[in-house]
Amino acid sequence: MQRICVIGGNRYFGKLLVQRLRDAGHRVTVINRGSAPPPDGVEHLVLDRDDESALTAALASRTFDAVVDQVCYTPVQAIAAARAFQGRTRRYVMTSTIEVYDPATATLPLVPPGTPVPEEAVDPAAWPVRTDLPWHDAAYLEAHYAEGKRQAEAAFTRHAGFAFVPVRAAHVLGGGAEEFTGRLAHYVERVTEGRPVVVHPSPLPSVFIHYRELADVVFWAATATDFAGPLNACSDGLFDARELSAVIAAQVGREPSYRTAAPGEAASPFSFDRHYAMSNARAKRLGFTFSRTAEWLPAAVTEALAAPELRPVREDTL
Repeated sequence: MQRICVIGGNRYFGKLLVQRLRDAGHRVTVINRGSAPPPDGVEHLVLDRDDESALTAALASRTFDAVVDQVCYTPVQAIAAARAFQGRTRRYVMTSTIEVYDPATATLPLVPPGTPVPEEAVDPAAWPVRTDLPWHDAAYLEAHYAEGKRQAEAAFTRHAGFAFVPVRAAHVLGGGAEEFTGRLAHYVERVTEGRPVVVHPSPLPSVFIHYRELADVVFWAATATDFAGPLNACSDGLFDARELSAVIAAQVGREPSYRTAAPGEAASPFSFDRHYAMSNARAKRLGFTFSRTAEWLPAAVTEALAAPELRPVREDTL
């Protein structure tokens, strides 16, 4: 049994993670703003993690074997959390994102198309941290989601007095109505209604992970290993926008149609004109076994088809 603190944990794979930790016999404390109660048997501290003094006061004399941070988006949040949990935990796992590798959002080392991107392509120990940027502004944060995650990783790496593991999650799918980003629902709606999917002239593939598998990775990273440093989390196999549409079409019995995005026009989610599909080799070397996207994607589409309503697309995945 371990003492685990989860910051966030009130929806999607975070909620599932909390349930699995509790069911495995760990003593779980959830910290969030109280938008949803945790399951029975889980301690709940209601506060805004952006209020460092309130966070420190609420923690009081509590100590943890590991902390899982589901909702850290900026270096300001990371530095405050590093101070608050100094001496209170030996391990800190932060859910990060594949978007840290997006070459459209930063100057990154060139990776030949088709070469899976390794963790060292973005080194948090060397990444600059700018706490003076307007991270408190919601519009700025949304527009700089990838950079906020990169700088949060960098801030923890420099300021933490504990083992730090940023889990860089691939595009997360599955769960039907639980999948709050609405991106798979976007494709299901388009194909089902016979509307064209807007794609780049030559859409490049990316990597994905089922939300249950991501909960498994984070559970493992927090409780069952002692490694530190960035970790890519993605199922095996590449899919592009057309291949994703074809899986949906096979279930609804309707051929997908496509329209090439005009210059400057946004394409559909998961249509990419740049390569940054991740490698999961490090996680495998450390002992985690991934499924194949092709194995679980049809069931995820079935869940999306059964969802009561389709939700608007959001840019963030965590």
